[in-house]
Amino acid sequence: MAAWLDTPEGPAQVALFYVPGHGHELYALDHRDPFSGAYVIARGIVGDLQGKPVVASPLYKQHFRLEDGLCVEDDTIRLRTWQVRFQGEEVWIKG
Repeated sequence: MAAWLDTPEGPAQVALFYVPGHGHELYALDHRDPFSGAYVIARGIVGDLQGKPVVASPLYKQHFRLEDGLCVEDDTIRLRTWQVRFQGEEVWIKG
């Protein structure tokens, strides 16, 4: 799922992931794939690499850790992350 977020730096598209059974369970990352420039991260495949929850970009298949946005294949690349939590039946993202 993707959401639009107003931040002090300007608007941002955020990819949201709910992963029951993993640490925080709810994660928010930049929706833009830094390798292709396309807004596709929310459509990626969620999995586990090296004991960490990740999402694979649907285009070039790089893996990004959900906890901190770090690219597993290239540690010089990182997606921005946001604090996210459930507030009752709503999802709150701190921009």
